[in-house]
Amino acid sequence: MKYKEFLEYIYQRYSGNVKLGLERMRSILDAMGNPNLQLQGIHIAGTNGKGSTAAMCEAMSIAHGLKTGLNTSPHLIDYRERIRINGKNITYRELLRIFRTWEQVLQANEASFFEITTAIAFYYFREQQIDNAIFEVGLGGRLDGTNPFAATVAAITSISYDHTKSLGKTIAKIAGEKAGIIKPEVPLILGKMSPYAVKIISGVSSRLQAPTLVYGRDFQAVNISTSERGTTFDYLAPDLKLQTVTTNLLGQYQAINAATAITAFHSFQKRTGRDLIEDKVREALRRVNWPGRLQVLAQNPTTIIDGAHNAEGVKNLVKNLRVLFPEKRILFVLAILRDKNLSEMIADICGISNKLYITRNKSTRAAEIEEQARIARKYNTPFVTIPEVLAAVRLAQQEAEASDLLVISGSLYTISEVLAARKELFKIKTPLP
Repeated sequence: MKYKEFLEYIYQRYSGNVKLGLERMRSILDAMGNPNLQLQGIHIAGTNGKGSTAAMCEAMSIAHGLKTGLNTSPHLIDYRERIRINGKNITYRELLRIFRTWEQVLQANEASFFEITTAIAFYYFREQQIDNAIFEVGLGGRLDGTNPFAATVAAITSISYDHTKSLGKTIAKIAGEKAGIIKPEVPLILGKMSPYAVKIISGVSSRLQAPTLVYGRDFQAVNISTSERGTTFDYLAPDLKLQTVTTNLLGQYQAINAATAITAFHSFQKRTGRDLIEDKVREALRRVNWPGRLQVLAQNPTTIIDGAHNAEGVKNLVKNLRVLFPEKRILFVLAILRDKNLSEMIADICGISNKLYITRNKSTRAAEIEEQARIARKYNTPFVTIPEVLAAVRLAQQEAEASDLLVISGSLYTISEVLAARKELFKIKTPLP
């Protein structure tokens, strides 16, 4: 079976099996010999920032010489991005081998697409004798397929409104779902979030006797500055102080993610009897492999993609664009998913944009163009509608001046289409980072 045929097979056969709950996942892992209980690593949840935080933990882990596994979702271009070791995607040969080995078990349990991927990651990481397995939660935490992971350290990066149909419509309910990853006596790191969310989550960690470190109380990033070259900050914690740390990821919020990642990785090192090496932390954060987050793709005009896909993500994007490009005229290619807070997201985007190019990505959850346009009409920002993302980008490129800023955002699905066509759109020959 060729790779493309394999992807079509698992998409078509298993993508409709989504069902919140852990019974199927536990049954699959039990058949595999429970690799989820035989790994050390870091488990990361959160509304926003969990992917960047996971990638930073991966970078620091590799720099410290640890054999490192990373499981994330969704992928941007290649499904194999979801499972990587030491920064390299799983090979198709290995992927197919493991799938074939356990296909009957997966079928018997009516596994979902996400459960298949997560189970393969658990099995592969145990097989490869990974030193540090880093798992990013897919949705929520309590009922997520990654929940059975017996992590060494857990982290929750942020709490805000997203996936409210599944996780609840209040911060208390969403925080409670994310807190479902907390395990008895396992250290928990909390990123920047409201005091109320901290209170809800800390109540759970207290009952489970999980030592908890909270951003702003136990650690923080200060003196944050950001430019097109990266983000610089000082890291402060009682037992570790790092001055003038730089990450190649852009945006003030990436300093907060980095502080959360440093704290989580430092806790992991201590729990596994290893030291944190300051120079290795600095080296790792300067070259994190995590595309699609305030990523500059081209110049003249400056072209940026960002995976902001909910209201909080868009607010962070808008805030950072104002800091990074205060004088530029902004053209914004926009395609959001229909289950998001369209009104709030589009209102914020209209507040900084000189023109919108409203389009629709290829996701089955994509918001209709007219629905996005209906909201945009409430504001004074000019807009046009274009049926497809790449066509919208080409039109924006044609209309942009060299001094303008072209932003493409609204969903990870939107930017994945752009990254897949990067060479064609921007006439470049360099490979993806």
